[in-house]
Amino acid sequence: MDDINDKDRLWAALAWIFWPIAIVILLVEDMKTRPFQKYHAVNSLAFAAVFTVFVVIISAITFGIGTCLVVLGLIVFYWAYLAYQGQWVSVPFLTDFVKKQGWV
Repeated sequence: MDDINDKDRLWAALAWIFWPIAIVILLVEDMKTRPFQKYHAVNSLAFAAVFTVFVVIISAITFGIGTCLVVLGLIVFYWAYLAYQGQWVSVPFLTDFVKKQGWV
């Protein structure tokens, strides 16, 4: 495995909390070559896309999604915490899909 430093852990955690940072990671040459940062950036972007679709569908059905947003928000902060601890976060179903596509 690649050597994971403090900078990698910080950027990976920030990518989970604020998804536009994941785009920055994938565009900056020094960052996108770091496997840990790229792994978390791609996973957070994929989760943000799926989460957005989920929010639109649920809000159309229920006219309110406060509880779902709170629960999923806590999960994202948990994944950010794990990334900051230097762990490779695996999102159920999504991480396997991202790996099969060859994005990470």
